Amino acid sequence: MFTLNCKGKLLVLEEPGVMGILNITPDSFYEGSRLNNTTAILKKAEQMLSEGAVILDVGGQSTRPGSERISIDEELNRTIPAIESLLKEFPETILSIDTYQSKVAKEAVAAGASVVNDISSGDMDADMITVVSSLQVPFICMHVKGTPGSMQAAPQYVDVTMEVLDYFIKKTTRCKEAGIEDIIIDPGFGFGKTITHNFQLLKKMEVLKLLDKPILAGLSRKSTVYKTLGVTAAEALNGTTVLNTIALLNGANLLRVHDVKEAKESITLFLACQKA
Repeated sequence: MFTLNCKGKLLVLEEPGVMGILNITPDSFYEGSRLNNTTAILKKAEQMLSEGAVILDVGGQSTRPGSERISIDEELNRTIPAIESLLKEFPETILSIDTYQSKVAKEAVAAGASVVNDISSGDMDADMITVVSSLQVPFICMHVKGTPGSMQAAPQYVDVTMEVLDYFIKKTTRCKEAGIEDIIIDPGFGFGKTITHNFQLLKKMEVLKLLDKPILAGLSRKSTVYKTLGVTAAEALNGTTVLNTIALLNGANLLRVHDVKEAKESITLFLACQKA
C-alpha cells in the first residue's frame, strides 16, 4: 500500500488506481483525446471521475515522438484556465500537471494541481526538482532517453530494464536529497524505446518494485499497441486493455489511460483473480 499526500488530500493506493488523461492540446498522437474548450474538458472529466479515475492528468504540451516544444506562456494559457475550471466544478479532484517546465509546474500547483508529472524527471529543466520540493507535492518521474523531438531516433540499450532501474535508483536518491517525500516512477513506455524495448520492459517491470515506490504504467493506445496489431490509435483500445493487464500482473499501481472505464474493469478482474 502507498499513501501520497496531495496538498492535504490523501491518495491511498491499497489497490491499483486509474489516472485519466486530459490533453489540452491540438496535436496529441491520439486525435480522440484532444480537448479544445472548457465544455469538452469538463464533460470528459465528469465521465472519467464517474468511471473511477483517482487522478486527472492535465497536459498542455504534446510529447508525442517528433513534437516541438511550445512556449511557457502558451502552455500556461492552455493549462491554468483548465485547472481552475476543473476544480471549480469538481473541487475534491486530485489533478496532476503534465509538464517538464518548472514555471508551469509552479503556476499549476498555485492554481490547484497537487501532483507534478514530468516526462524527464527534471532532466529537461534544471530547476524542476527544487521547485517540486518547495511545492511539497508528489512527483511522477519518468524515464526518457533524449527529448520528444529526438527520442525515437534509433534508441539503443544493452538491457533496457536494468538501465531504467539504474536511472531510477539515482533519480529517486536525488529527489529524496532535495526533500521530495512522495515519488512515483514511470518506466516511460514509448519514450526513447523501440517496440521491442517496450515489451522487454513490460515483461520485466516487476524488477522496479525493488525501489519501493508506486509504479505508473502509461501504455494507452501507444504505437507499441497499434503498430503491433496493424491498426490505428483509434482502434487500439482492446490492445491497450491487454497490455494494462500485463502491467498489473507485473506490479503497476497506477494506469495512465485515455479510457477509464475499461482500465477500471481490468483492475476489478485482476483483483478478483488475485483474491480467488
